[in-house]
Amino acid sequence: MTAFLVLMLFILCIPLYAAWKGEHIWSKMLAFASIATKTAIMILMVSVDRDDWMIGIVGVIILSVGNGALMLLAQILRRLRDVANL
Repeated sequence: MTAFLVLMLFILCIPLYAAWKGEHIWSKMLAFASIATKTAIMILMVSVDRDDWMIGIVGVIILSVGNGALMLLAQILRRLRDVANL
């Protein structure tokens, strides 16, 4: 279980690199959504390992609400950029 969490932390660096190199706001937002998803899955793994359902609820809330709000923000920023280019 611990080795898998360490592996997930290394995999978490891939979207960070993509967000750092990306020029478009949409690709940066997708990278941050990927980071949020991976972090929520790690939270769920820790909650199962500790048998603590309160931590698990936080992971579920991050999975269900967090990414939706991030994608909505990215869409708004994209539309604002399109309107500014007219």
